[in-house]
Amino acid sequence: MSLRVVVPPHPLIAHWLTVLRDLNTPPPLFSTAVVELGRWLTYEAVRDWLPQRQVSVQTPLASSEGQVIDGTVPVLALPLLPAGLGLWEGARTVLPAAALAPLTASASNRAVATDQGRDWEITGLPDSIAERVGVLLYLPEVASADVLLVVLERLAQLGVSGQRLRLITLVASGAGLKILGELQPDLNLYCACIDAELDQQGRILPGFGDADRRFTGIDGVTGLG
Repeated sequence: MSLRVVVPPHPLIAHWLTVLRDLNTPPPLFSTAVVELGRWLTYEAVRDWLPQRQVSVQTPLASSEGQVIDGTVPVLALPLLPAGLGLWEGARTVLPAAALAPLTASASNRAVATDQGRDWEITGLPDSIAERVGVLLYLPEVASADVLLVVLERLAQLGVSGQRLRLITLVASGAGLKILGELQPDLNLYCACIDAELDQQGRILPGFGDADRRFTGIDGVTGLG
């Protein structure tokens, strides 16, 4: 097993990534960039993943053989709130029939007290996921991979791993991918870019700042209400 990371060489992905990075991008346009990247990255992620079946159709002139998506195989989308929901908004145009289970992550008291980043509370996962269900996991970024590793562990407990699972994120760090490669090698990850460095606070460089705050429009806001 080995970690498979795909950075699609698509001009629209490069365009929206640049918009995402720009400090001067206003929140509405930042959100649009997240949605568009969710759309195009999902398109790439499901290219060789969605099951198909043969059908026969009648054109206005003759019969023709073709392929359609096999709707009997369910797909479950798991976006990590809040910015992961923007990725899903774009992906929904590609997979309108997918089921949705939004996830939230919060640091447990032990994680705060001991500074152990992997001690996170994850809520929103279904109690069970049937064997035939394909799962798409949406995270805004993979920095140190601490939250992601907890989600992957929880999914593994539900029997979801390997080819049943695809991870879609905006940007991944080299350090986070190294950890994933060591601890979760049987994983397919799609992202707009790989950034090599993390700063002393664990933020991706150059990255795009705090995805959640920029997506929700509260970055730089000192007071609301």
